Amino acid sequence: MLLMILGLAIWTGAHVLKRVAPGARTALGEKGRGVIVGLLVLSIVLMVVGYRGAEGPVFWGRNAALTGINNLLMLLALYLFAAAGAKTALARRMRHPMLAAVKVWALAHILVNGDVASFVLFGGLLGWAVLHMILINRTEPEWTPPAPAPVKKEVSAVVITVVIYALIAVIHGWLGYGVFG
Repeated sequence: MLLMILGLAIWTGAHVLKRVAPGARTALGEKGRGVIVGLLVLSIVLMVVGYRGAEGPVFWGRNAALTGINNLLMLLALYLFAAAGAKTALARRMRHPMLAAVKVWALAHILVNGDVASFVLFGGLLGWAVLHMILINRTEPEWTPPAPAPVKKEVSAVVITVVIYALIAVIHGWLGYGVFG
């Protein structure tokens, strides 16, 4: 559990550095990007290893209803992520579709995994996404929505969502976490 918490702390610190200490981030210069990317990779490794090895109470287990809700929320999260990248109509109406995707993803995983490790990991990432939204809105109060994208971008976001969802389902199956119950 300690590795997972350390990973969450590094993830949060690396992401919010630009917002809470812009001078320090600027002082790192171009080399700072590599440092930040290295810290983010390290944080993901620590979170995965920590989560896989974590033990603790389980308050509820998987059931058909929560699995179905999780799957629908995951489709929404993936679409929000794709919409942010494709600059779809939704991305023009939402300031933070990517961070909203993280929040939906985290909530979906908390619902389907009722154990302490999931509360810590996914709750921590949910908290990070909320904090990051607040910090962005405070440091950059003005927001200009992206320019309208062609219709093919809307279609590509849906197609990408379905393809990535299928890929994630396969990978989860290989890791022993059945996506469909």
